Amino acid sequence: MSKCRLALLTLLLSTTTSLAFANEPPEIRLVIRGHRFVPAQLVVPANTKVKLIVVNEDATPEEFESHELNREKVVVGGGTIPVYVGPLKAGRYPFFGDFHPDLAQGSLLVE
Repeated sequence: MSKCRLALLTLLLSTTTSLAFANEPPEIRLVIRGHRFVPAQLVVPANTKVKLIVVNEDATPEEFESHELNREKVVVGGGTIPVYVGPLKAGRYPFFGDFHPDLAQGSLLVE
């Protein structure tokens, strides 16, 4: 392969990779600790898809559940899961942990 073709291929691959990452939704970290969501309220932008990174620091599983967000996903003890939401209109969207609903409660505040 000629140096010119190699340079063109390298440029094409780097541009394609950059575009793929540019289209990724913003990530917001949500931790489960002591059967509670930390922080209990997350502020996210309206009309934007976001990727919640749910990290379970507890040894037991928990479930991220929200009727308003139409999401229900288990995260094993010590595990991490992505939860994609949105784009959402402005408002408050509650979520809870189905295994400890009395403790694991939170909300997305969309502004």
